[in-house]
Amino acid sequence: MENLEIARVFSQMADLLEIQDANPFRVRAYRNAARLVDGHAKPMRKLVEEENDLTELPAIGKEMARHIHELVETGSLSALDELAQKIPRSLIDVIELPGVGPKKAKKLWKELGIETVDELEHRAAAGEVAALSGFGDKSQQKILTGIEQFRQHRSRFKLVDADRLVMPLLEYLQQSSEVERLEVAGSYRRRVETVGDIDLLAIASDAKAVMERFTSYPQVTLVQMAGTTRGRVSLQSGLEVDLRILTGPSYGAAMVYFTGSKEHNIKLRKRAIEQGSRLSEYGVFRQAGDDEEGSAERDPWAGEMVAGRTEKQVYAAMELPWIAPELREDRGEVEAAARNELPVLVDLADMKGDLQMHSTWSDGKNSIEEMVVACSARGYEYMALTDHSKALAMTGGLDARRLREQWKEIEEIQERHPEIRILRSQEVDILADGTLDLEDEMLEELDLVVVAVHSRFELPAAEQTARILAALQHPQVDILAHPTGRLINRRPPFEFQLDEVLHCAKENGVVVELNANPTRLDLKDTHLMLARELGLRVAISTDAHRVRDLDLMHYGVEQARRAWLAKEDVVNALPLEDFLKRQ
Repeated sequence: MENLEIARVFSQMADLLEIQDANPFRVRAYRNAARLVDGHAKPMRKLVEEENDLTELPAIGKEMARHIHELVETGSLSALDELAQKIPRSLIDVIELPGVGPKKAKKLWKELGIETVDELEHRAAAGEVAALSGFGDKSQQKILTGIEQFRQHRSRFKLVDADRLVMPLLEYLQQSSEVERLEVAGSYRRRVETVGDIDLLAIASDAKAVMERFTSYPQVTLVQMAGTTRGRVSLQSGLEVDLRILTGPSYGAAMVYFTGSKEHNIKLRKRAIEQGSRLSEYGVFRQAGDDEEGSAERDPWAGEMVAGRTEKQVYAAMELPWIAPELREDRGEVEAAARNELPVLVDLADMKGDLQMHSTWSDGKNSIEEMVVACSARGYEYMALTDHSKALAMTGGLDARRLREQWKEIEEIQERHPEIRILRSQEVDILADGTLDLEDEMLEELDLVVVAVHSRFELPAAEQTARILAALQHPQVDILAHPTGRLINRRPPFEFQLDEVLHCAKENGVVVELNANPTRLDLKDTHLMLARELGLRVAISTDAHRVRDLDLMHYGVEQARRAWLAKEDVVNALPLEDFLKRQ
């Protein structure tokens, strides 16, 4: 089992124990263990293999250590199986719906006998949920909306989760000497924020041996197909993976075809036909006669093969430069390529600083100096420390007095680290009326003012829009953070007029954030394209709450590339001197 899956089991244990009214300390122990495992840099399976003492890890006691060993060695947890005999495991899906949670799930189960999402939908549609104390019409409608979203997302994995599941599989397959080349294609390669399944393409000296290794991967729970050159399996996580073993001459054409998108491929095939050739997953073929279509149906290799070994050859055969996978969505990239007008996309190496992160002064896990050292180690010229403002009391948000105390510490640390500029900043809450959660005289003393909505997501669209517009017109505001408030597969964007907000940001010189945390990726790619069209600058920030979160920057850069952003479009791709002049 990978860390993601172990953490999920611990979270499920915590949810079911909470429904059972178990000791709160025991529930908390499972939740803490889930957080630790999910965020740990090294796979638990490797720690077990190396016979490390797991109890040396924070939040991992003897019981949790035994559970981890059992999960790694057997793929299941007997304690969860026993608990599921008393409480329906299907309630876990109910718990995860927006507006439910363990306490309400227990009430639904005990009072209405609801055990599944389907049952909940039926009873809510009939109005029975609203009649329960603690629910009401609004809560019932929120649950119905949440069920619709649950059905849309349940079969899709966040990109970060797909990474955690795919990387160990690639490592496992690459240990085989028969594997000569192995890459991931599909939406995963295009770095779409969620993926439905995984496409692996390989070249192998012994296809049979590689296919047998693929289907024997320890995480495989079902082999759906295992042929000579193609196999499909389901992993324990539910992720489905295809493996196709190819020949060298057609590998590049297959990479184009299986990377997609479907719409991009259609555009390419149409262009090939217009030029008197045929494009398929096998290569680019020059047409040889009047019966080309019928010949191709009978023999996919019909005609003279003019390209196929590499993607660059395939695109060149259609008189196009190579197109980056992130752009292949049929959003005008083929036409731009034909005009030689593709942008030089922003790259991770272009990033000069990170403009949102948190420390132990609010809800971060590392000290200011630890964050500074980590940013310096990543080669950044500057960083902004943006602990929360006082409205977010649960995060330990800073009022004016504590903020001034923090500035003193920043000054001391800055003296010890002249290699990087520490910007005094704060993530200031936009209150319900559009005012900011920090006094004007304090805002004026900040190097960078980052504002965000963290509450009252349920406001009507007109009120929410007016709230954000009012904040953006404050003369001290520099960046609007995670503008839509969404959490991928968990919480939809709050309702507001994004186009009005973007226009207002442009008029007032406010930068919009692309939050690189892969649970957010906010703004999404299509919104970023609109921002680009308006000439808005974007800040790609990690919103790091611990040192290792700083490594999430690449998810933001990948999202920016999908939106056609060049480094000129990204404010924190500016060198320090230029960035400070802009401010």
